[in-house]
Amino acid sequence: MPVVLITGTNRGLGLEFTRQYCAAGWQVIATCRDPEASPELAALQREHAGLELHALNVADFATIDQLAATLAGRPIDVLLNNAGVFGPQPIADRDPRQMFGSMDYDIWAEVLRVNLMAPMKMAEAFVTHVAASEQKKIVAISSGEGSIERTKGAIYAYRTSKAALNMLMRNLGRDLAGRGIVTAAFCPGWIRTRMGGVHAPLEAPPSIQGVRGIIDRLTPETTGQFWLWSGETLPW
Repeated sequence: MPVVLITGTNRGLGLEFTRQYCAAGWQVIATCRDPEASPELAALQREHAGLELHALNVADFATIDQLAATLAGRPIDVLLNNAGVFGPQPIADRDPRQMFGSMDYDIWAEVLRVNLMAPMKMAEAFVTHVAASEQKKIVAISSGEGSIERTKGAIYAYRTSKAALNMLMRNLGRDLAGRGIVTAAFCPGWIRTRMGGVHAPLEAPPSIQGVRGIIDRLTPETTGQFWLWSGETLPW
């Protein structure tokens, strides 16, 4: 039975990844800051014996090391870095703190820690687990907002964090190739979640199904690429 470890599973995309991997018969290690506060995760755990829940705050790197030690010796086929934050919403909440002239640098540092540094720390902490598995994949949920070629300006904290995440995944693809590990970054599209908002055109299930299909097909030849959920590759 393949094993996936997913961060940020209490809602949104992470919860949908958890649902779909459970339904597909995978062993799922689902993490979030407070699993006991998520009735959806509790209900899934009652239905799926292969689902285990662990508390993990990806911004607290000591807890990442602690979880890696707890799971020592267990192969992980797919390490799925899903947890992320957007930062202040300049349109929905009229909060300008990630706009030019009004930047909140403490918030910028927090967004970079969660969206960029945490996936790097996860990779370092769990690389032995992944290398010991059959599939050997490390993937991250990025965003089309991290495409430098397609940027529209503004939203500096979020966009720079996702552009840097794309670079991270490409570098990891090169550095870990010798251990047989494959990497990828994914744009799931604009999805109707708490982060995406009510006006987003996509529902989570088809997007996550698309991402899962690409993950299944990843090979050493495709390592480090930046994918749209529908199967296209995106410009850097």
